[in-house]
Amino acid sequence: MSEEPKNDLLLRALARESTERTPVWLMRQAGRYLPEYRATRERAGSFIQLMSTPELACEVTLQPLARFPLDAAILFSDILTIPHAMGLGLHFVEGEGPRFSAPLRSAADVAKLGMPDPERDTKYVMDAVRMVRRELADRAPLIGFAGSPWTLMCYMVEGGGSESFATAKAMLRDDPKSAHQLLDLLARSVTAYLDAQSAAGAQALMLFDSWGGVLTPYDYREYSLQYLERIVRGLTRSRAGRRVPVIVFTKGGRQLEALADVGADCVGLDWTTDIGRARKRVGDKVALQGNLDPALLFASPAAVRAEVGHILQRYGAHPGHVFNLGHGIQVGTPVEGVAALVDAVRELSPAYHAA
Repeated sequence: MSEEPKNDLLLRALARESTERTPVWLMRQAGRYLPEYRATRERAGSFIQLMSTPELACEVTLQPLARFPLDAAILFSDILTIPHAMGLGLHFVEGEGPRFSAPLRSAADVAKLGMPDPERDTKYVMDAVRMVRRELADRAPLIGFAGSPWTLMCYMVEGGGSESFATAKAMLRDDPKSAHQLLDLLARSVTAYLDAQSAAGAQALMLFDSWGGVLTPYDYREYSLQYLERIVRGLTRSRAGRRVPVIVFTKGGRQLEALADVGADCVGLDWTTDIGRARKRVGDKVALQGNLDPALLFASPAAVRAEVGHILQRYGAHPGHVFNLGHGIQVGTPVEGVAALVDAVRELSPAYHAA
């Protein structure tokens, strides 16, 4: 298996090296907006069957690359594979999202959890990574990912999604010892899980701190940021002589400088942050990923192209920009909007990379 993808724009951009243009990939680039994904999902019978069958996960991982000239594949999986492997009874309710049949509601619930073995308890993920790498044939790098400890804790304590995550936040005040015990276990589990993905062939890794932005500034540092740093600094960062770059993303996060200090190679930005100001704030410390508002993909192709141009102009002629959305592609997004975005990045970004 070759370790050097033919299209290594993403890896060079994450290292803040010079590139011929800005690489582009999209969060949730494989998903329900694609008719081919919906067909595969129907064939699988359930979301869990889809994500836990390596052949099907490989198929949907590669679908967007067959349709668009993207610069990376991201593994089709779910952030909740680790708590699923811990025995919390993950299932998906149509129209409502993920649910756990055994949420954590006490110190005793937390105490009985064990750390999953990635190659045993989430072997289907590692098998999918190996399969995607073979099928990609080095056309583009593969990104592996995991949810942050705080984000996983939110779902594990609430028993599913929530608008406020009030039960999880209450645990931080009523039982901080158990909260830290859980977050420590999750940090160790996520580190092992991501390391297993890179050992299986993932060439870059991403940590999704989807719910870090719901915390107060103090709680964010205490219950999210320090665990992100622990993971990033605990990862194996070199495979076969090449660095394994790490991207961290906190949706709604405002502590950009602190996030840039955790040791990652790149910080993802949501659409509420001005990417030009963000670049000035972090300097050359990290690459930046982002950050078109995914809702704008419902606009006309001309409007999408204009917004892509604005973001490229705001970032400027500097290395280290990975073009992406500010969050995942929304259900019902027109395929034409995605095509307009990718084409615009490829056509407009070379002007910012001239020698």
